[in-house]
Amino acid sequence: MHIAVECDLEVRLVLSPERCLPVPARLTYRASDPYAAHIDFHISSGVPVTWTFARELLIEGVFRACGEGDVRVWPAKVNGRDALCVALSSPDGDALLEMPSGAVSRWLERTLRAVPPGRESEALGLDGALAELLAAAHEEDVRLREPLPWDESGDAEV
Repeated sequence: MHIAVECDLEVRLVLSPERCLPVPARLTYRASDPYAAHIDFHISSGVPVTWTFARELLIEGVFRACGEGDVRVWPAKVNGRDALCVALSSPDGDALLEMPSGAVSRWLERTLRAVPPGRESEALGLDGALAELLAAAHEEDVRLREPLPWDESGDAEV
């Protein structure tokens, strides 16, 4: 499946309670990687910085605080606007981002139409791949159980 759902948006990098920097970003969802959400931050280096985390984390974060460790997400009101706050943590540093809640929610709705919750394994083709593996294992088992030529003669040395 080659479905991709993208959304370009401007996020705000929170430097202090009084100061934020706008950062162009792109949310990307691929049906070929159905559990993941990707966000590319286009900063001055020319090469985007990409974070990948569970789509489910963003879905839950629209409604309530969630996540632990490297990525935490929660809904908030910022200057009277609905925002989705995302805290990122890595060995290189920490960042607090504010994303427009409406744009993220609309993007999430599109990803859920592309691959509904609970259908991610179907998008990966895991059931078909598992069936092929089991069929191959069964065929191998059948071949191993067929009598070997030296077993039929009864002359085997012990």
